[in-house]
Amino acid sequence: MSLVDVLNINKEKVDQINLNDEIFNVEVRQELLHEIVKMQLLSRRLGTASAKRRSEISGSTRKIMRQKGTGNARRGNIKSPLLRGGGVVFGPIPKSYAYGMPKKKKRLGLKMALSDKYNNDKLIILDKFPLENIKTKDFVIILDKLDRKNVLIVIKEKNEKFELSSRNLTKVKVLRTEGLNVYDLLKYDYLIILKDSLEKIEGRLCR
Repeated sequence: MSLVDVLNINKEKVDQINLNDEIFNVEVRQELLHEIVKMQLLSRRLGTASAKRRSEISGSTRKIMRQKGTGNARRGNIKSPLLRGGGVVFGPIPKSYAYGMPKKKKRLGLKMALSDKYNNDKLIILDKFPLENIKTKDFVIILDKLDRKNVLIVIKEKNEKFELSSRNLTKVKVLRTEGLNVYDLLKYDYLIILKDSLEKIEGRLCR
């Protein structure tokens, strides 16, 4: 177990807590993190690129010129890929780029990303985040007190005050514990975890 300080929004020590070594003290393997991030990004890819093939084009199937005697190519119909407005040969069709990965590997990747933040002193355990209203200005004031930019904040459960107050900030993201993922952990420089979220994170990863 690793003993870490629990801070308030004024960066003052108010408590101490033990972090589970099974989650926050795991050897980091870059190749596994890369594999998981690649999977996440491909799963987000829409894959909506589409082109109409010859059979999908609207148009007459009448032969546009006689077979012989014109000196031109033997055109079939107006939907030929060789003509303007015709079908596309081997064009893109909508598809999914998503693929799966074993749950154990994804769980291990999360542990590695959390360990990386802890080992590089980019993890803050916060006792609470006192936000009374849905107001971005108040949210920014609290972050300024913590003196942290480009931050991922993990909360225990749905909290509209947090989520709505932070959504216009480009370098801040608020995630619930069930949405914690490797890509966001690596994307943001600092990680702030509210104290009451730790138990839920441990419950998710220590199986």
